[in-house]
Amino acid sequence: MNISLRFPLRLATALLVCLPAAWVAWLTVPGSVQAKPAVVEAEPALGEEWVRVSKDENGDPTALEVAIVRYLPAKLAKQYRQAKPTADLPPARQYVDLIGAVHVGDSSYYTQLNRRFRQYQALLYELVAPPGTRVERGRGTSNLHPVGALQNSMKSLLEVEHQLEQVDYTRPNFVHADMSPEEFASSMSNRNESFMQMYTRMMGQAIALQTEQAAQGESTDFELFTAMFSEDRPRMLKTAIAKQFQSMESVLTGMSGPEGSTLITERNKRALEVLRKQLRSGKQKIGIFYGAGHLTDMHERLVKDFGYEPVGIVWLEAWNLREKP
Repeated sequence: MNISLRFPLRLATALLVCLPAAWVAWLTVPGSVQAKPAVVEAEPALGEEWVRVSKDENGDPTALEVAIVRYLPAKLAKQYRQAKPTADLPPARQYVDLIGAVHVGDSSYYTQLNRRFRQYQALLYELVAPPGTRVERGRGTSNLHPVGALQNSMKSLLEVEHQLEQVDYTRPNFVHADMSPEEFASSMSNRNESFMQMYTRMMGQAIALQTEQAAQGESTDFELFTAMFSEDRPRMLKTAIAKQFQSMESVLTGMSGPEGSTLITERNKRALEVLRKQLRSGKQKIGIFYGAGHLTDMHERLVKDFGYEPVGIVWLEAWNLREKP
């Protein structure tokens, strides 16, 4: 399988963790219980990893998991560390949760999210859309835009659900925290960015990573070939793609470049401007629901600009990768 055929796998993976759930919403009107314990290698520091593949005792992938990390003001964080709390997400009178998203997932994943979203006084969400856009539940995303078409194709191919169809954006605590299409286009123009530039950077980074994998004797070619002709094709493809998430951070960094990008940097700045407004209005329990590819940068900004520190993490199962009994 040559690079021209392999690259769409990395492109699709990046779209699932980074690009908006609906790239241009104006084109349309308008973890579950695990069968056995997951075995995960050495834990990275909080805020360093947002997506992981858990494995069973035999080393077989069981799930693609996405993180929720809780942040407290530095003073409260110190108090909780001294108290040695045991909760994954320690309770507090004031906190900010960064909630990673993949834009297509199992229905149980979105059921968990909808339940958790009710606890926040404000749930900030991403969506490049005009101010005042109302996201009707079950609306989905349009095939009129290539990103929407790709996400819908992935939904069908992997037999999963789409975020915009499953998340209840109509709840009163949901707060739009993203750019409008005009702002997005203006930012790209001011930065001299283009979609072709973004695509070229992603391809270059993907080629470099594939070359590195080949040098280490690793390749997804066989997995993809086997998956396409398997009777269990959706699960096999999910497993192959899930493994690619572990290298997506370097792809997204390379795509943005040293000066950042509109796609990640500027949209994150906007989201945290909304966060600051919510904090000033008296909201104390806040969640930020954004594509997992955004959250390393958000983590750094919460620590540096807001004086918050990560204190706990919980992992939600987004994709079930287990073989059917």
